[in-house]
Amino acid sequence: MDGYCLFNHVAIAARHARERRGLQRVLIVDWDVHHGQGTQFIFEDDPSVLYFSVHRYDNGAFWPHLPDSDSSAVGRGQGCGFTINLPWNQPGMTDADYISAFLQLLLPVAFEFQPQLVLVAAGFDAAIGDPKGQMLVSPACFAHLTHMLLALAGGKVVLALEGGYNLHSLTEGVSAALGSLLGDPCPPLAGPAAPCPSALQSISKALGIHAQFWPSLQRVEVSVLSTEDEGVEEALGETGGVPSPVELPCPEALPFLEAPPPRRPPACTGLVYDERMTQHYNMWDSQHPERPQRVTRALSRLQELGLEPRCLRLPPRLATEPELLLCHSPEYVAGLRATVGLRPRELHRAGSRYNSVYMCGESFEAACLAAGCVLSAVDAVLAGQVQNAVAVVRPPGHHAEPDAACGFCLFNSVALAARYAQQVAGRPLRVLILDWDIHHGNGIQHIFEEDPSVLYISLHRYDAGAFFPGGPAGGAGQFRPELVLVAAGFDAAQGDPLGGCLVTPQGYGTMAWLLATLACGRLILALEGGYNLAATAESLATCVRALLGDPPLAPPPVLALPLSPHPQPSALRALGLASAVHRTYWACLRLHVPSMDCDASEDRSQAPQEALPSDDLSSLGSLSLEDRSQEGLGSPDSVPVGWTRRKMKTEPELEGVGINPEGEEAPPEGAGLAAPDLPEDALYAVTPLSWCPHLSSVAPVPPAGLDILAPCQKCGCQGENWVCLTCYQVLCSRYVAGHMVAHGDASGHPMVLSFADLSAWCYDCEAYIHHPTLLPAKILAHRLKFGNELPALL
Repeated sequence: MDGYCLFNHVAIAARHARERRGLQRVLIVDWDVHHGQGTQFIFEDDPSVLYFSVHRYDNGAFWPHLPDSDSSAVGRGQGCGFTINLPWNQPGMTDADYISAFLQLLLPVAFEFQPQLVLVAAGFDAAIGDPKGQMLVSPACFAHLTHMLLALAGGKVVLALEGGYNLHSLTEGVSAALGSLLGDPCPPLAGPAAPCPSALQSISKALGIHAQFWPSLQRVEVSVLSTEDEGVEEALGETGGVPSPVELPCPEALPFLEAPPPRRPPACTGLVYDERMTQHYNMWDSQHPERPQRVTRALSRLQELGLEPRCLRLPPRLATEPELLLCHSPEYVAGLRATVGLRPRELHRAGSRYNSVYMCGESFEAACLAAGCVLSAVDAVLAGQVQNAVAVVRPPGHHAEPDAACGFCLFNSVALAARYAQQVAGRPLRVLILDWDIHHGNGIQHIFEEDPSVLYISLHRYDAGAFFPGGPAGGAGQFRPELVLVAAGFDAAQGDPLGGCLVTPQGYGTMAWLLATLACGRLILALEGGYNLAATAESLATCVRALLGDPPLAPPPVLALPLSPHPQPSALRALGLASAVHRTYWACLRLHVPSMDCDASEDRSQAPQEALPSDDLSSLGSLSLEDRSQEGLGSPDSVPVGWTRRKMKTEPELEGVGINPEGEEAPPEGAGLAAPDLPEDALYAVTPLSWCPHLSSVAPVPPAGLDILAPCQKCGCQGENWVCLTCYQVLCSRYVAGHMVAHGDASGHPMVLSFADLSAWCYDCEAYIHHPTLLPAKILAHRLKFGNELPALL
């Protein structure tokens, strides 16, 4: 027994989860102000339990006075790297210090670890006014920390009360954390906006120690700026000193402790859409990637998943001319208005004046609707009618300049929303715009680059200026926004023909969930890019689910290794460069971490992989899933935004090389991985998707088995047949009589297997799929067709 404790409740719960519930990975987060040495010692050699403790240490002078409480204690044996200590070396740590610790250290490791359960040793003796902790953490901070943890393990989070010795701050802290568990919006944080130098020093030291175990912590650093560097203090502003213990205020004297939590709006999520936006289309290319089906398919998916009825439908409207003039020039608006009623040849000429733009007679109205719908969402959020909102709109907007259309974009809807929100508020509201579209939002950046009231952050593919829109301007908490706008392009999604990236729907949902900690949850998502219909619809749906308060789904375990939770080396370089450039202006980025070789070695990645379930690892050995974590595979070549598809050959001609016979989502020549870059044992010219949302439709192989020689049940053809993996009817290809396509449309059965090459196709995703769910049918068909077992790599 030690430190008021008799039994170690959290440690017992972790053992119970492992041994009685069969969980493979458990995360313990200990935010009590005292180091939980008992929990650490119990699990220090166990790689199935990741222990993270943030506590006061004072270089060993604070209880329990153990060297094992320092960041140098990382575990033993197989558990080396699975103990993470973050010691504070002075009192008076604030919300900003704890938030920075979670964002910079805990969450990257936790997402890499992929826990199945999160247990929190929830001590509230770091709360402001606690006589033992002598820290300055507000109740709101505990709400934020809890919300961030709910992004893990599919929201399976248990908080167990530990310390806390001021009854007033204890009850306020517990109430705030409970509010997050119940789905309340996170209240605003208190105190300094930037972490203090001592906190940054502690976080930097821990990052440097654990980067050898966790690739997600590796950093490529440029020289660290000193606080004496010219202009740094002016840029950072006054961060305030750290009070001594005698200066710590009494919690009863602080007004923010008595302030009521943010009012919960009558509805959680608003949804705005207008079918008239589908009237904007390309008259000369029906397969142009920016097509009307992008929004209709997205809305249909929301309805299929039961998400649309849970949202409050907001009224769509047209943006007025004065509203358009908030960001666009009068000449440009008048020019677009003049396209109404033009003949096709004149419309073609009007569109050709811009970069990658098409127009039809309804384009102006559709663009006004897209902008107006986003403004309607702003009205609802700022009025408190809804907590957050999503605008399913097109044409997209973030490339549009003040005086020019660009990259499929006519009016810059998100930029207009930011200006409109400030107009409604009657002051320069602090607005954060996060643009996660794969293409840089040059229009938004140029509109706000001289405006300090709008913080614009763009996550995009750049390729040293070769990727659209190109040019040098695409380089790269503390701001505390009052409204968050997301330019939500989904062309970085896995399977998108233009982006060439591998972001999963769960990844998008997690980003949306974490953004909800900002601006008291006032968050608006506006659809931008995304050109794989299924991937865009599924990714948007996961974001809407997060906005509605459903914690992000954990990724399927079988995807953990092939898709790799480790960041790409090129991403580490980009993050290092952006951090070095911006640390002059943002104190939260001023970490001093030793630079490391960003090529992940076996030693660094071994520790996290040991915690993966053995069943998952053994099943991965039979899959031909590309290891995306290897930099040697490179990224697909740049595909211009204005690209239009070539006519595709017929299905029989293409199947032998694994090219998508549908044509609609197939990238052009040069857009995929070049043949020399493929692993020697790869069997696919185009790597199939490793998961799709329609795998649940696959039924077990019937007791009678398969008949690979069976004719089409409609026309009797025996040449090119597929079997439906739901009802197991055998029908002919689209290039015979199309009976399988017709069956899929009529029955809603999307998954089919080719008897010709044993490839599995999803009609809804318009993509080849390879997943363990499909193996029983593939194995049997291969045995019947070739008389032997399926090769391990197929």
